[in-house]
Parts: sequence; structure tokens; C-alpha cells
Amino acid sequence: MMTTSYNSIHQYAARYTTPEPPLLAQIKQETQAEVPGAHMIAGHLQGRILATFSYMIKPKRILEIGTYTGYSALCLAEGLDPNGILYTIDVDLSLHARVKKYFEASDKADQIKYYIGQALEIIPQIPETFDLVFIDADKKNYANYYDLVIEKLSPHGFIIIDNVLWKGKVVEAEDQDQPIIDKQTQIMTHFNHKVQQDPRTTQVLFPIRDGLMVVRKNDC
Repeated sequence: MMTTSYNSIHQYAARYTTPEPPLLAQIKQETQAEVPGAHMIAGHLQGRILATFSYMIKPKRILEIGTYTGYSALCLAEGLDPNGILYTIDVDLSLHARVKKYFEASDKADQIKYYIGQALEIIPQIPETFDLVFIDADKKNYANYYDLVIEKLSPHGFIIIDNVLWKGKVVEAEDQDQPIIDKQTQIMTHFNHKVQQDPRTTQVLFPIRDGLMVVRKNDC
């Protein structure tokens, strides 16, 4: 039985993962020093995983729900088709100038469309089919986002959903076999069940950081 702690394994994995590009390192450093809720940033290991998925898929259209300070968007944009577009949406107007500055400093500036507003209102107005979708926003709307984007997903498209382990509380809720008191844990537990039971998709849950659910749209 393995006794090494998860944090030690994570640190080892990060050590043997290609370093993040300088712009991303700058975004991470400045976010941690200057922006509330810095724990929400994707960070080195998860960011390289998102970039790797994007390189493998080579998407022409990407949708991100939850921009925060732009770190994950730039990771996802790395594998974009040369003529591809990444759409990213966030509600926090206070971060707009900062994020726009980061996007403009990247070599993907012309391929990123950045929206401020309610994703549930904006997504239906984007006349695109997406090859890759990343959901990392308010948990209460995860199920709504999922239902909305699954209809706009290309054949064999992928959805990646963050925070599905919810600090391990979803595991504890099932193991303890007792009513869930924490509303957020209840939301995430129901969401995970919803995805698992969706006959339109196949999914795998990666126990990376707070959990990444990777969902693939099945053949029509």
C-alpha cells in the first residue's frame, strides 16, 4: 500500500513536468500577490495538462467558462488550430483590464475573444460548435452549463470540468453514508452523478488537484 502523501506526489509530478512559459509564470506570481482568491488559478501542473489536451485535440473552437486571470485560457489556447478561436467568459469586470493585458502580451492575442457577463446568456449568442470546452465557474450552475454546451459540442468533442472532487468532500459524503449538510458538496455530488448517467457521453475523472472530469461526446 502506498503511504506517500498526495502533496508529495503532486510536487514530484510537477518537478517532472515541463515548466510553464514565462508569461504564465508572471500571471501566476501576480495573481498570488495581488488578486483575491488566488487558489482558483489553474497553476503549473494543471495548466500543462490543459495545454496537453489542447495540443492532442488541436481544436478549432474552444469555450472557457470562468476566465479568472487568464492563466487557463492561455494554456488551452496553446494547442489551437492556426485559424482557431478561443472564447472565454467571466463575470468579474474588476479583472478585465488585467486579463486583457495578459492576453495582449501573448502570441494568441488575435485568437482570443474575451467576454464579461453571464455565461448562460452569452453562450447561446455565440454561433459556434466547440471542439473543447473548459468549465471552471460558479458551481451552482455547473449542470446548466453542461446542458447548454453539450448541444454545442462537435462530434467527438470534449468537455473538461474542474473541481469535481470538491476538496474530497464528494468522496466523504458517499463513504459516510449520511445526509450532505454542505450545499456546495451536494451540488457537486449531484453533478457528478448527472454526468456519469448521461448516455450521450463517456467520461473519466482524473484525481488531479481538485479533480478534472474529462467528458467525451459519443458517436451520434
